[in-house]
Amino acid sequence: MAFTLPDLPYAHDALAPLGMSRETLEYHHDLHHKAYVDNGNKLVAGTQWEGKSLEAIVAGTYVAGAVAQSGLFNNASQHWNHALFWEVMGPGEAKKMPGVLEQALIDNFGSVAKFKEEFAAAGAAQFGSGWAWLVKTKDGTLKVSKTENGVNPLCFGQTALLGCDVWEHSYYIDFRNKRPAYLTNFLDKLVNWEAVAARL
Repeated sequence: MAFTLPDLPYAHDALAPLGMSRETLEYHHDLHHKAYVDNGNKLVAGTQWEGKSLEAIVAGTYVAGAVAQSGLFNNASQHWNHALFWEVMGPGEAKKMPGVLEQALIDNFGSVAKFKEEFAAAGAAQFGSGWAWLVKTKDGTLKVSKTENGVNPLCFGQTALLGCDVWEHSYYIDFRNKRPAYLTNFLDKLVNWEAVAARL
């Protein structure tokens, strides 16, 4: 099936009061994400992966231990990553964390504050481009992880509950080189915790 660019679930300026400007979303969604979609469609055409689901392409083209992944993997995974990224943010509603998610974070990390600390530290420590994740592992436990470039939890058989893009194009317009400040703002102001809880 062809890759398609999803519409943002909110207006381009809806997150501006919370620290993500219209300009960032116009560049990030309309240009960067669209490029992954367009390039992915070109690269998948005529291959064994044409017509397969996005998840199957990501999991099937990932090469564990490779220094560099294929162009098809990179574009497919970044398309998947960004589709999730837009969904787990919101302009104001659903900022209260549902009790089931709050309890899961307490059970796995000790407290919500400790989870946020670990998540922000993972994102800040990712050298170069990549992502910070809250994942549910195969045994049902929750953990924080970080991945390079476009690698995501699908590659490891995990369920992504929350993902934060730490490529510079995600934050440089609004935060310049202050990635830790961007991560703190993401966790405290941008995350739609109901959307995260729905992924449990």
